[in-house]
Amino acid sequence: MSNPPFSFQLEARQGRARAGKFQTPHGELLTPVFAPVGTQASVKSLTPVQLMDLGASLILANTYHLYLRPGDELIAEMGGLHQFMHWSGPILTDSGGFQVFSLAKNRSIDKDGVTFRSHIDGSSHRLGPEKSISIQENLGADIIMAFDECADPYDKAYSKLAMSRTHSWAERCLQVKTRSDQALFGIVQGGIFEDLRRESAGFIASLGFPGIAIGGLSVGETKLEMHNILELLDPLLPDDKPRYLMGVGTPEDLINGVRRGIDIFDCVLPTRLARHKAGMTRYGERLNLVNAKYARDSQPLDVDCQCYTCQNFSRSYIRHLIIAKEMLSATLLSIHNLHTLIVLINDIRQAILAGEFDNFVGQYFQQRTFLGLDENEK
Repeated sequence: MSNPPFSFQLEARQGRARAGKFQTPHGELLTPVFAPVGTQASVKSLTPVQLMDLGASLILANTYHLYLRPGDELIAEMGGLHQFMHWSGPILTDSGGFQVFSLAKNRSIDKDGVTFRSHIDGSSHRLGPEKSISIQENLGADIIMAFDECADPYDKAYSKLAMSRTHSWAERCLQVKTRSDQALFGIVQGGIFEDLRRESAGFIASLGFPGIAIGGLSVGETKLEMHNILELLDPLLPDDKPRYLMGVGTPEDLINGVRRGIDIFDCVLPTRLARHKAGMTRYGERLNLVNAKYARDSQPLDVDCQCYTCQNFSRSYIRHLIIAKEMLSATLLSIHNLHTLIVLINDIRQAILAGEFDNFVGQYFQQRTFLGLDENEK
């Protein structure tokens, strides 16, 4: 496929909130959009058909993990990620940088990249901007990320150094990218520091990426600090490019992110909660199904939910599966949790298109207050 379209069209906006369409070689993404995370080329406990039935349109796979196992060259031999995991829709891969800095052992960083030991077997590896792009080109995702360094959000001196490396690496990623059927996004860094974020946004925007990601948030800072940075960045980023907030995805985070100009989200939270025996609701409640009070609870996880799980199974049954260590419990909880976020983000989009987003937000947080939930610095 030569010169495929990577076009972004804004359809409507209300305040900072945006509804748009992003065209990719494997289909159109209607934004705002939430992407389930398939770290190992698999969204844990779910099949691709189940994901499609849930309405998932974009999934994320992890460069670091797939490079280590089974290897990006093997995946390329098998026809790339889409064919390997039998997913026909758009795929996004991260650069591997965050995992190198958070998971790898005995890492050593310099201006050209990172030398590290695998968390799996201790083997030594080298990852830099050129290698990251090479791996992601082998994987074949529609959207790929520039190699970056995510620093401690409160360490200004190191955040500045990491930002400078991120900028240099972004330029090098652009220089070595060869595939026209992949959209390379640059990443804005700078911790919680407004001057660094301004500098990073200006530099990354100047490079002409078809989309821009915001990294280094939801890594230990407060919700208020995250919101302040998003509000700062909104007018600094190109209006005609999609914005991707990396690794953020509670229900209230989706609303608060869209309110501040974000188009794309991903998060491991819904499937991680499922593996830890918990369900989520639209308003951010979390149900620990191990709790004995659910043993005779005939209600669905959420009485207002239309997902397969809630339409067919009780809290009592799901708790039984958990206690009996049946794998089906993770599947049913993952279906429900992902459905909750995908329906919420679709409702957010429809509210923007209808010019009702402000009312939608007000009603949402009013209900959270009624339920006694923290409003997370709304």
